[in-house]
Amino acid sequence: MSQPGPVPPGPESLLALQFPSDPQVSPDGTRVTYVLTRVEEEDPRKTDPDFPKPRYRSAVWLAGGGEEARPLTRGEGRDTSPRWSPDGTALAFVREGGGEKGQLFVLPLEGGEARRVTRFRNPVQDVQWSPDGRFLSFLTTADDEDGRDERGEARVITRPRYRFNGRDWLPERPARLWRYDVAAERLEEWHAPEVEVTGYAWLPDSSGALLISSESEMDAAQWRQEVYRLAHSGEREQVTHWNSAVQAVVPHPDGERFVIVGRPEGKGSPEDAHLFLVGPGGEWRRLDEGWDFPVGNIVGGDMHVGAFPALPTWLDADTLLVSSTVGGSCGLFRVGLDGSVTAQDHDPEAVIPAFTARGGGVALIRERADRFPEVELNGQPVTDLNAALPFKPRTPERVTFTTEDGQEGEGWVLLPDGGERVPAILTIHGGPHTAYGHAFTHEFQLMAARGYAVCYSNPRGSVGYGQAWASAIHGRWGTVDMADLLAFFDRCLEAHPRLDGERSAVMGGSYGGYMTNWITGHTDRFAAAVTDRSICNLLSFGGTSDIGLRFWDDELGLNFHRSADALRLWDMSPLKYVEAVRTPTLIVHSVLDHRCPVEQAEQWYAALHLHGVPTRFVRFPGEDHELSRSGRPDRRLTRLEEYLGWLDRWLA
Repeated sequence: MSQPGPVPPGPESLLALQFPSDPQVSPDGTRVTYVLTRVEEEDPRKTDPDFPKPRYRSAVWLAGGGEEARPLTRGEGRDTSPRWSPDGTALAFVREGGGEKGQLFVLPLEGGEARRVTRFRNPVQDVQWSPDGRFLSFLTTADDEDGRDERGEARVITRPRYRFNGRDWLPERPARLWRYDVAAERLEEWHAPEVEVTGYAWLPDSSGALLISSESEMDAAQWRQEVYRLAHSGEREQVTHWNSAVQAVVPHPDGERFVIVGRPEGKGSPEDAHLFLVGPGGEWRRLDEGWDFPVGNIVGGDMHVGAFPALPTWLDADTLLVSSTVGGSCGLFRVGLDGSVTAQDHDPEAVIPAFTARGGGVALIRERADRFPEVELNGQPVTDLNAALPFKPRTPERVTFTTEDGQEGEGWVLLPDGGERVPAILTIHGGPHTAYGHAFTHEFQLMAARGYAVCYSNPRGSVGYGQAWASAIHGRWGTVDMADLLAFFDRCLEAHPRLDGERSAVMGGSYGGYMTNWITGHTDRFAAAVTDRSICNLLSFGGTSDIGLRFWDDELGLNFHRSADALRLWDMSPLKYVEAVRTPTLIVHSVLDHRCPVEQAEQWYAALHLHGVPTRFVRFPGEDHELSRSGRPDRRLTRLEEYLGWLDRWLA
């Protein structure tokens, strides 16, 4: 008798994974702390087989210094944000659990129990040590409370920004910057901004900090930010007249100059983020002038639970270490004050989504399409999470395509085992200015294991291929991007005859959901579609999305509040073409998604129903735009089951 083959992994394989995040190298560069997140039953003492409640639990781990990796904290709830004291003797971290939101603790590394620092109603965020080790600083709304919804009171809104993805209602007062004197055990409010502080960094001599904020709420809503110098007295001084997005600020070792990660005035969201050196008087120049790739990792994956630091770091007074996305990869590069850019650690078939550098050492996380993310210290792995995977990852094959003007684009196909004909899925990334590539993606591995060929690519609009490629869809979503996606899919069918073009599906999330809706309104070649956190009506999106006040101006040169633009926005809305849709469509959306609001899914569902298209609408409570990447485990599991159920129904 023949033996049965191995059972292919199902969505529940997600629950067996452990997720590394937030690698923090010690001040002497010889050790690393990191967060390891696992999935456990909410209360192991009260399990219900009919209604399991898998939840994230995380602990802080320590490795290096000649010792094996070991947990530093219990991890009974969620312990996160480990931060070394400058002398390496203590570790600050944030603990959430027992009904309390994340609070600040300090753990002496020579031994002893963690000491609790804060007891606020609300969580602390962005914990930093002053360089001299005297202070711990963080942002929090402290004990502010907003019970209007629970009391059934009206909510009066007067600000342009009032909801944000991942946060729901924004607080009436922005988070304040707090300061804790470690030796004196004294906690005090340092700075109460009128407009939200989105980032800060201590000055090298600990005399104060640089803040990122905006002059007004409308400036903040329009992504116009500035850098301010904050003294210990609380006095704030504006340093820049940047009038554009600032993602991060990095003080130079001399304490006078600093680097901005962002884009200059007049450049919108299609513009790659770059490095700008700012002088004491606010004068600036681009530091990576000849480098046509964005700062930071923008290659998508679905194993990023937790924080992934990638702040540019001064190795010395003349050299910055930065991460940058190149094609479908992300590596570490040295950027000199002379504008030179040289690779320090760049594997063109790997992604480094997080790193920190201090004391001559570098801690990072590295992943590949066929290898789970691992923590490394100075080039040596300190975790072996890949060995614990409940399945053997497959390696994708590269497929190139040619645009109508002769440019080469790239993508990949993840093939099932065997030699039989298999259904093919075209999957489309979000953004649009992100990328697919060499990140580990559990969802793709799962689909390939279930017998589906997964085809994914970087059409025009994607990052990592130069600014011209990223900007090519400005003002014309649904044109050359659709042409590239279909050209790539045709090349996959041609290069791999196993792929059955008659049994094919198209799917995507966010901008990928928009493109899924758009494609099914312009061709009926696909037998099924899955549209996740999608957009279908550009006009209503403008007034309901948390980025709607500015996004269409940046992406299309149009906006919903100008009558002259309304018809053009409608022309680019998939909803205009819904009468042509024949493709059975699964709609997936989260109720608290404020980036692509759930009303977009509701419109698409209603319209498909009115036109007799087979459709299924799956709504997730309590989740936002990040469900597929870091949502609650049971809801991620349900999402994957819905995907596979829909594909099995229409492509089997």
